[in-house]
Amino acid sequence: MTITVGLAGAGRRAARVHAPALATAPDIEFAGIWALGPGRVRALADRHGVQAFWEFGDLLENCDAVAFAVPPAAQPDLAATAVERGRSVLLERPIAGDLAGAEELAKTVREKNVVSQIGLAWRYAAQVRDFLRTDVERVRPVSGRGRVLSDDHLDDDLAATWRIERGVLHDHGVDLLDLLGATLGPITGVRAHGDPHGWIGLLLDHLGGHHSEASMSATVPRGVSRAEVEICGPGGAATLDCVGVVGPPAYRTMYAEFADAVERQVTPALDVEHGLHLQRVIEAADTDIVVGS
Repeated sequence: MTITVGLAGAGRRAARVHAPALATAPDIEFAGIWALGPGRVRALADRHGVQAFWEFGDLLENCDAVAFAVPPAAQPDLAATAVERGRSVLLERPIAGDLAGAEELAKTVREKNVVSQIGLAWRYAAQVRDFLRTDVERVRPVSGRGRVLSDDHLDDDLAATWRIERGVLHDHGVDLLDLLGATLGPITGVRAHGDPHGWIGLLLDHLGGHHSEASMSATVPRGVSRAEVEICGPGGAATLDCVGVVGPPAYRTMYAEFADAVERQVTPALDVEHGLHLQRVIEAADTDIVVGS
């Protein structure tokens, strides 16, 4: 069975990640593209030989599911509209601009009982899955640490406005929190300090009494790039270098699994409820930083 998937968004991430993956994904028919900027929509649609839609409702009429590449603040309303029409959704992370938006979107997905999946790109990479399957099982971790350093949020035309405004925690930080939760158990508590637009540090409590710490910045000097997770436990220690693990193969896996979930109408592990959990962690960290400043 072939699943028809439409793309909402025509910006940098849509052009570099989602559209190429949709155009080459097995068992998916790329239905077309909608976004607010007609010029960008036309250019991206022409590049992949698909239809450009000028109204979001028209896109929904021509697909089984929608993949989103829009700013977090815009995603809940658009995705809720798609869900209300019975469409499955592949959501970007974070799933909303704030906790209220994330809770409302998750509620709509539950009520309509449609398939949802979150684009946590690290989790679809083969190296990350090998780490979770082999190293985590061997180490039996009780503690860990994670670090992300990037120059992605320097003020230039390569960074989306929302990424600069919201800071690293709402961007790369979501992937790091997700992976630490996957290795040590769901995050149950967070303490945070630092500057959302510079460096921030987190102390995390995990289910089962495990602990980790995370540090992150997306405004380090050009050419500096670090992304890693280290775990320790009775079985020793293990480190995963996350730089370079995400690329076309990971996105093809993401879309292949999304298509399979939509076809079989099953709920993926990385669904909207998982996205809501991560949004709550982010909100708690944000609040801690504001209170401590």
